[in-house]
Amino acid sequence: MSEQTEENTGEKRGFEAEVSRLLHMMVHSVYSDREIFLRELISNASDACDKLRYEGLTNADLLKDNGEFGVSIVADGDAKTLVISDNGIGMSKDDLIENLGTIARSGTAKFVDQLTGDSKTDMQLIGQFGVGFYSVFMVADRVDVVTRKAGEADAWRWTSNGEGSYEISPAEKTSGGTEITLHLKDDAGEFTEQHRLQSIVGKYSDHIAVPITLAIKGKEEADAEPKIVNEGSAIWTRPKSDISDEQYTEFYRSAGHAFDEPAMTLHYKAEGMQEYTVLLFVPSQQPMDLFDPARKNRVKLYVKRVFISDDSADLLPGWLRFMRGVVDSQDLPLNISREMLQNNPTMARMSKAITKRVISEFEKLAKKDREKFLSIWSEFGPVIKEGIYEDHERRDALLKISHFRSTDADDWTTLEDYVGRMKDKQSAIYYITGTDADAVAKSPQLEGFRSRGIEVLLLSDPVDEFWIQMAPDYDGKPFKSITRGDSDLKDIAAEKSDDEPKETASEGEMTTLTTLMKEVLGEKVSDVRVTDRLTDTSACLVASESGMDMHLERILKAHNQLDQMTAKVLEVNPSHPLIRKLAEKSKDKGAIDALADPVLLILDQARILEGDALEDTSAFARRLSAAMEKGLA
Repeated sequence: MSEQTEENTGEKRGFEAEVSRLLHMMVHSVYSDREIFLRELISNASDACDKLRYEGLTNADLLKDNGEFGVSIVADGDAKTLVISDNGIGMSKDDLIENLGTIARSGTAKFVDQLTGDSKTDMQLIGQFGVGFYSVFMVADRVDVVTRKAGEADAWRWTSNGEGSYEISPAEKTSGGTEITLHLKDDAGEFTEQHRLQSIVGKYSDHIAVPITLAIKGKEEADAEPKIVNEGSAIWTRPKSDISDEQYTEFYRSAGHAFDEPAMTLHYKAEGMQEYTVLLFVPSQQPMDLFDPARKNRVKLYVKRVFISDDSADLLPGWLRFMRGVVDSQDLPLNISREMLQNNPTMARMSKAITKRVISEFEKLAKKDREKFLSIWSEFGPVIKEGIYEDHERRDALLKISHFRSTDADDWTTLEDYVGRMKDKQSAIYYITGTDADAVAKSPQLEGFRSRGIEVLLLSDPVDEFWIQMAPDYDGKPFKSITRGDSDLKDIAAEKSDDEPKETASEGEMTTLTTLMKEVLGEKVSDVRVTDRLTDTSACLVASESGMDMHLERILKAHNQLDQMTAKVLEVNPSHPLIRKLAEKSKDKGAIDALADPVLLILDQARILEGDALEDTSAFARRLSAAMEKGLA
């Protein structure tokens, strides 16, 4: 501290050496939202009430004539002042010097250190005056604090403009508690407006356990009567047995700004190495911003019931951004800012544990109430699967709870169930991707798998192409696309059929035909080969074994992440009447010229089946007309 000087009855003191620098950092860096000053002052006031309530348990005289605990806010637009007062424990002169003269120390920290373990658990202290108090200088040119400590006769005034020094002097105050007057800056007039103040209290302090009243003076004299502006109940701190489903629903709607009912509620308290309370909800409908590129987390973070943030990316992973609710930590510092949350080890441990618990609850729900879980999966499965792509640590757990559509049934299936149904000699988990579920289910590449009773996963969410690249296998069984590389069907016999065996072109005829087709198509395809992938369709396109899956390539091309599409393999069905006919004619003299148009039409058909654009629609129309004319002749 610098030397003290007497000025009238006031005592002028310099802030601790680092205060000015820290104030500058806070105003311009640590705190990004000016409105949080009110959160800090209300939290401090509520904490002061909690302290006096606790002290009153052993010293009833401290509560004499105190009345109901509460926080008062009075705004005066004409005077440009905002007054926040409480009837809590108050401060002595030494308390003012210690709590408001330095940032490094905290009276609250010392108070909490004196508590026993049980008392610390029972007490829901927020913290009196720490770093957060100085946020008032974001909106005020001068701040006056008048306070009187419970049980003492003297009152004191603390005054500062936040620029290096403060003044302490005797004051008059008839009752215990603290009154803080902010002389607002010219650009802070909004903080005397009733709607603005109510909005801030509702956003940050609605849960404060003591009543908060608001009165507006000056130009809005009609609203000068104090009105309670908070609900005053932190629902997450109450036992689950005391909370009805209706109360959970109303809190969910309030916290999540939602209108639907929660599909799942998770409420628990963690104790031990870390202490925190979790009250999370899974919506029953997709929030409007679910697929916003920012992928913001909407769970509110509290520290000892003090609101800190409602979009912290470190609280829950991005793939759980649909969840709503609160997490209230007892271990994070009260004055932590949004910026300081990043890479915070306490935050990281808490996030890891909560995420693990959420996955565990999903797994339990899937077994206990599959219908309810599937209703959640139908809404949020595509988002949860983002975690398979980006969350390596939890990849196996997420694969376990993931559900998929498949060719085996109309219902959803898990990977565990799929593996249990695999055919003899089937070594891979087969899948196909696309943009539309119905179109994927009709893909010609499925024909050979269906004929052998081999189940194929039908993946039609945009994220499917990406997570599948990061998850090479499940339970030791690799994932394999049926639209890339060889089909691997030759060792698996087709299921019995009452139909007569299909006539098939000979191996020699097919060799001649595929050679001819390669010559006609040139660089339009990377290869032409015979396939066992098809039963009813004449031809299809697939990617090479080393190439990119076709659907992924189309996605990247559509988002300008790929300059051009690569040539695909054209696979032809030797049992299809058209292919047999072409194979028969491919031995004739002049076959290349005679069969050029039919071969090009086959490629066009394969492209259409894949939903790809034709290279030359005019040429396609001409060839199709010629073929129809010839067929009708």
